[in-house]
Amino acid sequence: MTERAILPWSDLALPEGLSARLYDGTGPLPDGDLGDVEFYVLPYDSGAEPTKLLDRLPSLKLVQSLSAGVEKLLPLVPAGVKLANGRGLHDLSVAEHALALIHAAQRDLPRWFAQQAAGSWEREHTRSLADSRVLLVGYGSIGQAIERQLLAAEAVVTRVASRARPAEAVHGVGELAELLPSADIVVLILPETPATMGLLGAAELAALPDGALVVNVGRGSAIDTAALTAETVAGRLRAALDVVEPEPLPAGHPLWTAPGVVITPHIAGGSASFYPRAKRLVTEQLRRYAAGEEPLNVVS
Repeated sequence: MTERAILPWSDLALPEGLSARLYDGTGPLPDGDLGDVEFYVLPYDSGAEPTKLLDRLPSLKLVQSLSAGVEKLLPLVPAGVKLANGRGLHDLSVAEHALALIHAAQRDLPRWFAQQAAGSWEREHTRSLADSRVLLVGYGSIGQAIERQLLAAEAVVTRVASRARPAEAVHGVGELAELLPSADIVVLILPETPATMGLLGAAELAALPDGALVVNVGRGSAIDTAALTAETVAGRLRAALDVVEPEPLPAGHPLWTAPGVVITPHIAGGSASFYPRAKRLVTEQLRRYAAGEEPLNVVS
């Protein structure tokens, strides 16, 4: 049976007549003749460089990424080969993590964890998410999943996207200067594009009110790291970050120890709910491939 697919898992149900080779990104690259491979599912978050295989797949027709953002992958995919992303796979994982970061910052959880480690019992009231004014910058499927949890927590949400959509009460990114001064919390869920890089720079951060919280679960490049560092080291702004620029932060960087800063190592999308959803998507893509149907989530 001709091997026409390379998959990161061995436990998928394959369409009749289709076989696959396994490459999960943790071992050596597949060897031998790969001339018949037409469908390649990139391993997710394996630490490897699975794109090295692309040059060895002359019959390739479809690359399936399990990431939602594929901006760095696009220029590596050969001309004429379709690229599909993992839209929807990370929505709940990232939404959960974004809310965890917000709650950790608003309810001062790092302080209480430190007190627990020290066996201390000193009480104080904290901020809250309820009734906070949240600016949600990036209103795709992940942003909408975050919004549902914010609304359940009774936050007041303002939606922002690349372009205004008045019918959906979505503001355009060009309105940020007017919106930032009234925000208690800003949540960024943005891809890395020329338009998003440095979107929150020194001027935008300075427009936020004292004590505002900056949350980033998109791409670190959306925030000017030097400007954010200056604001947090001074204690004027707070931050809860799953992504940073550069990534990882160098040892000794002031953001590691700035007051009011919570940092996690780009793990928002990597929860237990991701893998069953990813396998369901790949199974459906394999069915479509075998049936000659258009795949889901093809990126222009």
